[in-house]
Amino acid sequence: QVHLVESGGSLVQAGGSLRLSCAASGSFFSINDMAWHRRAPGKQRELVATITRTGSSNYQDSVKGRFTISRDNVKNTVYLQMNSLKPEDTAVYYCSAGVTLTSGHVYTGWGQGTQVTVSS
Repeated sequence: QVHLVESGGSLVQAGGSLRLSCAASGSFFSINDMAWHRRAPGKQRELVATITRTGSSNYQDSVKGRFTISRDNVKNTVYLQMNSLKPEDTAVYYCSAGVTLTSGHVYTGWGQGTQVTVSS
C-alpha cells in the first residue's frame, strides 16, 4: 500500500506563491502518473495538473502559466509550484498517485489534502 502526505498549504495574499509537496511512502513496486487535484468550497473536485514518471505534464487551462508540477522519483515526491495566486485558487489540494504493488496490482492512492487560502 502507499501512503501519500501533502504539505505546504497556507494562507497567502493574491499574487503570492506557494509550493505544495506530496510524499509517497509504503511498500510498492513503482509510482506511475502523479497528479494534483483541488476542491473549492461548494464545488466538485477538479484535476489541476498531472505528470508522468518521465516528466511529461498537463495542466488545467485556468492554471497554465502560473502553476508548475514536478516530481522527484528518488524521493517519490510530487510538487506543485503555484505562482500569481488568485482568490479563486482557494481550495483543498489533494495529490494522487498511480501505484503498482509488488503483487502487480495497480491502484490510485490519495492524500488527505492541504488547505490553500488566497486572500484578496
